[in-house]
Amino acid sequence: MTESKTIITSDFTAELNQLLNEWQGNKIFILTDEHTEKFCLPEVMKCSMAEGSHIITIEHGDNHKNIDSAVKIWTLLTENGATRKSLMINLGGGMITDIGGFTASTFKRGLSYINIPTTLLGAVDAATGGKTGINFRGLKNEIGVFSPASTVLVNVDFFRTLDARNFLSGFAEMVKHALIDSRRAWNEVLAFDFDNIDFENLKELLAYNIGIKQRIVAEDPTERGIRKALNLGHTFGHAFETQSYKTAQPLLHGYAVAYGMICELYLSHIKLGFPKEDLQKYRHFVQENYGRFNCDCSNYDTILELMMHDKKNENQEINFTLLSDVGEIRINQTATKEEIYECLDILF
Repeated sequence: MTESKTIITSDFTAELNQLLNEWQGNKIFILTDEHTEKFCLPEVMKCSMAEGSHIITIEHGDNHKNIDSAVKIWTLLTENGATRKSLMINLGGGMITDIGGFTASTFKRGLSYINIPTTLLGAVDAATGGKTGINFRGLKNEIGVFSPASTVLVNVDFFRTLDARNFLSGFAEMVKHALIDSRRAWNEVLAFDFDNIDFENLKELLAYNIGIKQRIVAEDPTERGIRKALNLGHTFGHAFETQSYKTAQPLLHGYAVAYGMICELYLSHIKLGFPKEDLQKYRHFVQENYGRFNCDCSNYDTILELMMHDKKNENQEINFTLLSDVGEIRINQTATKEEIYECLDILF
């Protein structure tokens, strides 16, 4: 599986025009949601090569990353004459790049697609690495395929429009990458100033972060081994996120992962000796920037049940990626029910 080419652009219009000029095909389809159609599509349509594209717009929100939206996309591709020589441009956050990559990769057994992430989370997480998918029967990313975009085009200027919560949601994945990489990267992300965002500094951190993910994906594209390192925080995090869909205030993905990493770093501490001072430093960072996760022990059984359905599990045991130290990855770790509940006690 060939990894995507990633371009962190300084001239979005010129870069996109060049990409579309190099592409040889018959039709271009641009997938958006209600928000990116309004705020980001006009920037894409400044590109002369994008003129005449077919626009497909679906409803905003991860709860719409489902089979009904996928059927709508496939239907519009069919009705507008898409072929295997057509191109899909996925313009949006992780929800759009996930479902756009999935529908493109399965339509007529696969047409090429470009991801243009419009959120920090999308850029550092969903848009790169080749994972695509939809949610199914209340389970996150239950149906999907490994199929990388031909190109990921990152325009950091899109991130200037993000509110604080959505910016922090994306930054949580950058913290995760730093934790599995090195102390240098860990110290750099913890020093980031959220009150006075330096977008040139962000561009450099983003390039380094995407590089971490690309190196791991290149070594293990279909998650048989070391790619599981990218799941740090996600075993607890996906359960928190899914459970929150039943509440009036669903968690953003990055917030769920941020809280999930508290649990998994604590698990790393009690099982593998992960340094207590780093655990405390991270917990303070989350509480200061992300606040506390509002949940209680009445949800423990539900959270455990959701964790039991995680795709990463093997031999009917919940599978974790843990750390013995910053940058020291230990995949395929397990925990008892009592240890999992102890982690939840620490979080709540």
